[in-house]
Amino acid sequence: MFTSRISSNVPVALLALVGLLTIALGSARAHDPASDQADFEWSGKIAAGRTLEIHGVNGSISAVPAEGDVASVQVFKSARRSDPESVPIKVIKHDGGVTFCAVYPTPRGEKPNQCLPGGGGHMQVRNNDVEARFVVQVPAGVDFAARTVNGAVSATDLDGAVKASSVNGRIEISTAGLARASTVNGAIRARIGSSDWQGATEFHTVNGRVSVDLPHDAAFTVNAKTVHGRISSDFPISIHKKGWVGRSAHGHVGEGGGRLSLKTVNGAIRLRRADHI
Repeated sequence: MFTSRISSNVPVALLALVGLLTIALGSARAHDPASDQADFEWSGKIAAGRTLEIHGVNGSISAVPAEGDVASVQVFKSARRSDPESVPIKVIKHDGGVTFCAVYPTPRGEKPNQCLPGGGGHMQVRNNDVEARFVVQVPAGVDFAARTVNGAVSATDLDGAVKASSVNGRIEISTAGLARASTVNGAIRARIGSSDWQGATEFHTVNGRVSVDLPHDAAFTVNAKTVHGRISSDFPISIHKKGWVGRSAHGHVGEGGGRLSLKTVNGAIRLRRADHI
């Protein structure tokens, strides 16, 4: 048996203070981002107009502009119980770009987990707490797509189109191109630079606010709905209150343009002109 003895000459309060400082310093060192070593690294060129795509499950995804024409992907893994090596990163090069997936072990009796580009593939996780955090650099002209289940998605100051989704996590996007986002539990904040687009652009959540910034000369048709929350807009659109709960807004702004759909259940909706920020 291991035993220890503390001298009665040392004040208990001083020992407690030293212990707290030791824990705090140790925690700071353990969480210092500069000291993190990536568990996976990839770099390469992706042609303009193609898509750099991330499929995660547990863990955040963040993307920033690349300094040149080379894209890069780093993955940082962590876990309390499971083996991080049990979740490899698969890379698929295809005509549409490059797809990266965190591939979790298939639970017994389930359909095999599969990594596929676009909306395809299947990833079921059970009793595996590995988190795979993606850090991405996206070159100008390259589109970015990211989806995860438990984690935030951030894509800031990008040049191409952005599509992001999560289940439990907030989403933040700013891009010179178009953007679409959806989550269930989390807020959505988007700033898009395209003033005229075709088709539908959507920002949907259930529990969280939706805030979208558009160019002052943007042209679009908007439909916005919330159950518990307010709607406000810098653009001239009609806002209606539905009985005791619920608000909706719709309107056509400018000439031409595509459709903009904003939805939440529990949260406010804010539509702003970018030149007012």
